[in-house]
Amino acid sequence: MAQNFKNHVKFVPVFHFFVLPVLLFNVGWAIYRIVRAPSAGSVEILVVALALLLAALYGRMFALAVQDRLIRLEMQLRLQGLLPANLRSRIPEFSLNQLVALRFASDAELPELAGKVLAENLQDRKTIKRMIRNWQADELRA
Repeated sequence: MAQNFKNHVKFVPVFHFFVLPVLLFNVGWAIYRIVRAPSAGSVEILVVALALLLAALYGRMFALAVQDRLIRLEMQLRLQGLLPANLRSRIPEFSLNQLVALRFASDAELPELAGKVLAENLQDRKTIKRMIRNWQADELRA
């Protein structure tokens, strides 16, 4: 199936549907044990359960932050090659949200869309993505 606005959100099944539910269940179970039989051991188990959950969440967030930095660099280079001279000097004005959303636009429509995003100061990723007519798939995401 071709990627588009409606199906572009990436789910990592093992992470989203196994790791996170197991870690959340583990935190819930640790809380239950503290309520049923409070002890230093049950508190320790809860602390470890919370640490594991936070490690998984932060690991995902760190990977997405690195991905966003790479997208910013890629888009700045792409815009440098595609934008007309009058817009090229405005590349530093693009926010990260704008660049992340614009990455799905085809080369043909990117200059016009980028100009509109700057002119109207559009910041919402979903709003910008909805404006894309010729979706360019991004299959190499974290």
